[in-house]
Amino acid sequence: MFEPLNRHIYVRIPDPPTTVSESGVLLPSNYKPVEETYGMVQALAWAKDVRFADRLQKMSNLLVHKKMIEEIKLGDLTFNIIQDNYVVGIIGFTPGEHIRKRVEE
Repeated sequence: MFEPLNRHIYVRIPDPPTTVSESGVLLPSNYKPVEETYGMVQALAWAKDVRFADRLQKMSNLLVHKKMIEEIKLGDLTFNIIQDNYVVGIIGFTPGEHIRKRVEE
């Protein structure tokens, strides 16, 4: 178990999408799409002094500045953490869900 301290949040980074283009053509393994500045992660654990700790739940979707995620490797363990000031929002739905809801209405 990992317990973050000093306003850090232990996060899970979702798996990247497969490398198939919109036309259905498989892209080369060295193809790198344009990296977005912000992205969604899920909260796994957080320090007690995180400024919005009372609003977090395990697996809360957080919108974060992706370059500020720190990857810590310790032997065969990997921890991804981010400080609370790099979290720009809490997302109450899975991306695309609001579009599906609008279509169903």
